[in-house]
Amino acid sequence: MIAVFKREFKACFTGIVGWLFMAVILALFGLYFFVYNLLSGYPYISYTLSSMAFLVLLAVPVLTMRILSEDRRNKTDQLMLTSPVSVIRIVLGKYLALGALYTLDMLIICITPLVLSQYGTVPMGESYTAILGFWLYGMACIAIGLFFSGLTESQIIAAVSTFVALFIGYMMPNLCSLISSGGNIVTKILSCYDLYSPMGPFMAGTLDLTCVVYFITLIAVMIFLTVQLIEKRRWSMNVHRIGLGVFSVTTIVAVIAAAVLINFGVKKIPVEYTSIDATYNKMFALSDETKSYVNALDQDVTIYVWGSRNLTDTTLNETLDRFADSSSHIKVKYITPSENPTFYTAYTTEAPADNSLIVVSDKRSRIVDYGDVYVYSYDYQTYSRNIDAYDAEGQIVSAIEYVTMANDMMPKVCVLEGHDEVALGEAFSTALTKANITPETINLLKADSVPSDCQLLIINGAMSDLSKDDIDKISAYIADGGNILLTTSYDAGKQPNLEGFLSTYGITKEEGIVMEYDTGHVYSNIGYYLLPEVLDCEYTNQISNGYIFAPFASGLTIDEDNLDYDFTTILATSDKSKAVSVGEDGGVDENGKTVDGPFALGVAVRRADEAGTLLVFGSIDIFNDDADSIVAGSNKNLFNSIVSTHVNESALDLPVIPAKSYTVQNLVLTSLTGAIVGLIIMLLLPIAMIATGIAIWGSRRKR
Repeated sequence: MIAVFKREFKACFTGIVGWLFMAVILALFGLYFFVYNLLSGYPYISYTLSSMAFLVLLAVPVLTMRILSEDRRNKTDQLMLTSPVSVIRIVLGKYLALGALYTLDMLIICITPLVLSQYGTVPMGESYTAILGFWLYGMACIAIGLFFSGLTESQIIAAVSTFVALFIGYMMPNLCSLISSGGNIVTKILSCYDLYSPMGPFMAGTLDLTCVVYFITLIAVMIFLTVQLIEKRRWSMNVHRIGLGVFSVTTIVAVIAAAVLINFGVKKIPVEYTSIDATYNKMFALSDETKSYVNALDQDVTIYVWGSRNLTDTTLNETLDRFADSSSHIKVKYITPSENPTFYTAYTTEAPADNSLIVVSDKRSRIVDYGDVYVYSYDYQTYSRNIDAYDAEGQIVSAIEYVTMANDMMPKVCVLEGHDEVALGEAFSTALTKANITPETINLLKADSVPSDCQLLIINGAMSDLSKDDIDKISAYIADGGNILLTTSYDAGKQPNLEGFLSTYGITKEEGIVMEYDTGHVYSNIGYYLLPEVLDCEYTNQISNGYIFAPFASGLTIDEDNLDYDFTTILATSDKSKAVSVGEDGGVDENGKTVDGPFALGVAVRRADEAGTLLVFGSIDIFNDDADSIVAGSNKNLFNSIVSTHVNESALDLPVIPAKSYTVQNLVLTSLTGAIVGLIIMLLLPIAMIATGIAIWGSRRKR
C-alpha cells in the first residue's frame, strides 16, 4: 500500500493535474475568503467554506477521473489485478494519495484563522471545526470519485459520472423535500446519501460524532465498492463464469446494511455525548441552570415544531435535540404544515411562522415565535437587519415554565401609570414576556392599594409628582414585602412627595444632571452619556461586558452610615463626577450650582423593619431600547436580573436564561492589508502552483 501511495502521490506532482487541483481549491477559497473575511470583516471561516462547498463538486471529478480509468485504458490494470498486492491495499494507496493532496490544501487553509486573529477575535474552535467538516466532506467526495473512475476506462465519462453523483448527494435535502416535505420511507432511504446536511453542524460550530461517523462510513462503503468492482473484474479474467457475482451482491448488501445500522445506532446515543459545542459563546450547550431545571421536571411537555425537520433551522434543531435528550418528560415532534395545515388551531387562532414552536402541557400551551429565537438589531444606514444573539434556550425554558406552572403561582408585575411615566422599551417588555409575565398597569387614583400578589411594582420615570395618598399606598405595599423598581428624571422638577419617599429609605436625589469628567466612564466623550462603574452584586452577574449605559442621570446620595438601611450599590460614578445645574433652556449650566460626586446611579435598599426591596436608578433612559443597544444588551441583562431576583426566584425559583451573543466583533483591518492578504491566497499561491506544475510537465515532455 505504501508503494502505491508513494507512486500515486508523486504522480500528482509530476503532472499538471495535482497542481491544478490544489490551485483551483485554494483560488476558490481565496476568493470567498477575501469577500467574507477580509473585505466584510467576518471572523468566521465557515462562511467561506460553506460558500465554496458546491465548487468542490467541480474540482474533485478532475482529480479522480484518471486514478483508475487510466489504468484500464492503458491495460496496466492487468498488472495490478495479477500482482501479489491485495486489491484493498492498491485502492487504499490510491485513495490516500488523492486524500493527501487534498489535505495539503486544507493545511494551508488552517493557517488562515491564525492570520485573521492578528486583526481581531477569531472563534478558533468554530473555525477548525468547520475546516474538519469541510475536510471530511471533501474526502467523501474523493472516495465517490474513486469508485466512478473504476467503472470505466474513459476519463470523461468518469468525470461526468462523478459530478452527477456528487451533485445528487449535494441536492439530496431538496430532492427529499420535493418528494415529501414531512418525510416518508422513500426520503429516509434517499437521505442515506446526503453529502451536504452532515456538514451543517460543523459549519455551525458543533463537532458532531454522528456526522463524523456518517462521512467515515460513506468513505468506507465507497472504497469497499471500488474493491468489489476490481475484485469482480479480476475474478472474471481468470474464471469464465459469473458465479461470484451472487457472493459480491450479498457482501455489498451486508456492508451497506452494516453502515446504515452503525449510523442508526450512533444517532440513538444522547446528543450530549455525541455533540461537542465548539462555538465561541457555547451557543448550543445547555446552561447548568437549564440542566438543573429540566432534570427536575416532573410534568410531560411536548414541543411541536411548525415545519418538517429537514427544512427547519439546523441550529434550532440542535438545541431541541439537547432538550429532548436532557429529560424523559420532554418530547419534540415536527408538524409539516402542508400535511396537517390545521394543527395549530387547537392552540392559536393564527398560523405560526415557519419554524415556530408550540409548547404544550396538560395545563396550557404557548407559542414561541421563530422571530423571538434570534435577537436582531437594525442598521438604519443600510436598512439591514443583523443577528446579534441566539435565544432559543431561554425562550424554550420560559415556555416550559409557563405551561407547567400552577395557576395560582403565575408571577405578577404591575406598572404604575397616571404620573406621565415613560413606557418601557420594547426589548424590556419582551424580557417580561420571556419571564412569563404579562405586566398589568395600575392607577393608584382608582385602586385602593397595590395588589398584594404583585411581586414587583415598576415606576418608570414619573414626570409629575405622586400624591401623598399614592405614597401611602406604595409605602404600605413595600412594608408588606413588595418590591419596587423606580427610575427618576433629572428634569422632572421638584417632586416633594416622591423625594420624601426616597428620603425615608436614606436616598437623596441631587438637583441637576450628572456630568462625568473621567473620560473612562463616558460614551463618545459626552459628559452626560454615562458609563458608570458596575459593582459586583446579585443584579450584575449577567453583565458580561462590564458596561451599563445611563444617560441624562440624576445623582443619588445614600446614607450609608445609617444602620437602619441595608444598601447595595449597583452603579456608581467616579470621584470626578459632578451634579450640574440645568439652565432654563434645558442645557447644562456649568456656572450654576454644582455638587461633587461620587454618586450612586443605581442602588437597592431594604429597611431593617421591612421585607420589601426598593431599587432606584437615576436615569430615566436606562430601560430604553436605544440606550440598551449602545452596550449590546447589557441594560436589558440588568433588568432581567432584577426581574429574576424579585419575581421568579422569590416566588417560583425558576431561571430566566439570557440570550447568547451570536457573533463576535467584526475584524478590523485596512483595505490595503485585506487586498494584500487576499491577493496572496487568491492569486499568487494558485498561480505559483500552476506555474510549477506546467514547468514540471514541460520538462518531462522534453525528455
